[in-house]
Amino acid sequence: MDKFETRRLALQRLVDQMGYGGIAKVAQAIGKEPNYVSRMLYPAGKAGRKRIGEASVDILDEKFPGWLSSIVGAAPSSSRRQEPSKVAHGVTIEQYDAAGSMGYGLDLPDQPGVIQHLRVSKEWLAKNVRTYSTAKNLCVVTGFGDSMQPMFNPGDPLLVDLGVTTVEFDAVYFFRVDSLGYVKRLQRIPTENGLVIRAISENKAAYGPFDITEKMDFQVLGRVLKVWRSQEF
Repeated sequence: MDKFETRRLALQRLVDQMGYGGIAKVAQAIGKEPNYVSRMLYPAGKAGRKRIGEASVDILDEKFPGWLSSIVGAAPSSSRRQEPSKVAHGVTIEQYDAAGSMGYGLDLPDQPGVIQHLRVSKEWLAKNVRTYSTAKNLCVVTGFGDSMQPMFNPGDPLLVDLGVTTVEFDAVYFFRVDSLGYVKRLQRIPTENGLVIRAISENKAAYGPFDITEKMDFQVLGRVLKVWRSQEF
């Protein structure tokens, strides 16, 4: 691992520790746009990547002492991550902070209100959510738009793992392109020009698929683990 990859991983850890809106918080602290920080987190080989040079290291050291040493196991100087509230017999899973996610807000169209939290027992979590990174990475996203009907409806709760930030396999993800939020199935498609990520809606009659390429400002915010579909009677 070269020094630039070490710095990238350390910066990713710093952003993760800050919780929702971490990229925007780092950008504000170092006087850059959120998109600039997003590009600093691009892996090697991705078009548009910004390598973290010595000048950036100096200002990050000034604003966030110890950020770089955290990647080799030292505890960071402070943690701003918003963890789920621990309650006597379970865990409260907080809502995703769309308003602070990019500094200027993430647009979730046709969102009929917001579910503020889910309160579950530890036993429920163990039996019903078998695969997730850590409990502190879980959040609730309120369903928006009709592109994923009948999987879920606008206003339905979605359980999302914010610890998943790359598309390693085909699944349903919560992600953004520019400042617009999406929940769609993402499919990895290898082509002669490189990897293409195809976004697929459940409501195929109304919404066609679209491709996400390396030139687009794309960020995986998390993987959708569970959805609850409402039904009126």
